[in-house]
Amino acid sequence: MKNIYLVRHCEAEGQHPESPLTEIGHKQALELSRYFSQINIHHIISSPYKRAIESIQPLANRLNLKVEVNKNLTERVLSSNNLTDWLHKLKLTFDDMEIKYEGGESSQEAMNRILEIVEEVFENEANNTIIVTHGNLMSLLLKHYNNNFGFDDWKNLTNPDVYLLKLENRKVTYKRLWK
Repeated sequence: MKNIYLVRHCEAEGQHPESPLTEIGHKQALELSRYFSQINIHHIISSPYKRAIESIQPLANRLNLKVEVNKNLTERVLSSNNLTDWLHKLKLTFDDMEIKYEGGESSQEAMNRILEIVEEVFENEANNTIIVTHGNLMSLLLKHYNNNFGFDDWKNLTNPDVYLLKLENRKVTYKRLWK
């Protein structure tokens, strides 16, 4: 049996790649570290965004593990344009996985990015891996395993949030552990 703990980053000051955690976010990161300290974590992979790394660094320090940074875990870019109706456009991409706005990537493209990492993790030797990413990308991965996971589920994600993906007998299941 293989476990992947899928973590959405803690509360951050903004959406830019270099946005740090807020004061509350740093406290949440310490809570995550305490939560995971009872689990035998073997491997940590994170988005290169500062808020993602800061979310898991206290645990990495506690476990004396290096955080492997993977650019394929960055948040999905909906569009390079500033969309005033971005929430509506995002909702449409949960229904039609191929919609692609100017300068962005489709839901399918983003899903494929994170799915590639998950499949590699399930094939490696580590039994318990943490993957730290962002809300939209996390939602798309969960949608891959359950097509009913949609826009409203994305809206209900928290910062942080944790889901456990379990590979057992070549079948992947998931459950929410944190909210």
